[in-house]
Amino acid sequence: MIRKPLILVVDDEPQILRVMRASLPPRGYEVVTVRSGQEALDQIQKEMPDLIILDLVMPEMSGLEVCRHVREFASVPILVLSAKGSEHDKVIALDLGADDYVTKPFSMDELLARVRAVLRRIPAAEDNPMLTAGELIIELNTRRVTVSGQEVKLTPKEFDVLKYLVQNAGKVVTHRALLRAVWGWSSSEQTEYLRVVINQLRRKIEPDPQNPHYILTEPWIGYRFVLRGE
Repeated sequence: MIRKPLILVVDDEPQILRVMRASLPPRGYEVVTVRSGQEALDQIQKEMPDLIILDLVMPEMSGLEVCRHVREFASVPILVLSAKGSEHDKVIALDLGADDYVTKPFSMDELLARVRAVLRRIPAAEDNPMLTAGELIIELNTRRVTVSGQEVKLTPKEFDVLKYLVQNAGKVVTHRALLRAVWGWSSSEQTEYLRVVINQLRRKIEPDPQNPHYILTEPWIGYRFVLRGE
């Protein structure tokens, strides 16, 4: 028997928990629900889930604190639930290691799509020397990139940005996280560097750079690399 993915839902709103318990199991997921951050940490110690759906605004221990604690010992994917208007908290959560976010109120179709995307992450580079996204192929060892069989010449920084985005496909990558990964900690606020490189990448790999398919902008937050077929 194939084991169903286990999802831990952490939210202090009873209605949200009821919806999750009713909606996720019919889609092939096991669900455990808790109503506080401490309960979440206790549950994780008992059994590590395949995914955590985490509300940011909770009494006593916030979702940000839970995220910080979890990232001290586990790499389990975290999908945060965020109230409208809390862009700052979204960015902090993503910088703390959350994989994606859904804004409240949300549709179940959107949530399920994000769950599927998070659970089918591309393996890390050390385990996957060649990354493929539709017609785009990235050979990590040789730093060679082809689109539809044609080699594309990228600068070192363009390649490093593309590599990081593809390794985190489907995940929102904040400006700060991407800048630190490619340029180092001292450049974490220099978003103009990033905009230039993203525009260059889009011209080189996108079928229509003005309407990008691969590298999508998350306004005020960062970028998301989308695989064809998602």
